[in-house]
Amino acid sequence: MRYDDHMWGNSWGWGEWILMTSLMVVFWAAVIAAIVSAVRYLAGSRRNSDGQPDQPPSSPPQSRAEEVLGERFARGEIEEDEYRSRMSTLREHR
Repeated sequence: MRYDDHMWGNSWGWGEWILMTSLMVVFWAAVIAAIVSAVRYLAGSRRNSDGQPDQPPSSPPQSRAEEVLGERFARGEIEEDEYRSRMSTLREHR
């Protein structure tokens, strides 16, 4: 029995070992990437171009003027007819 044969055998050299190790790393990286992609898809965590979560469709954002108008109506400074009239005017001129 030769010294080289007692542990790994003659058929495996450093080149094959490096190749097999590299392939195993690539395989596990692909498995992990597939799992992460599947979880993100199933969780519905879509992001917009800013990296923020997409918001569900809702009413258009209020302008500062609409917020002030709503606050004045809530405090009782203006009547409902005036509130509705001014709000429709603001929304027409967006």
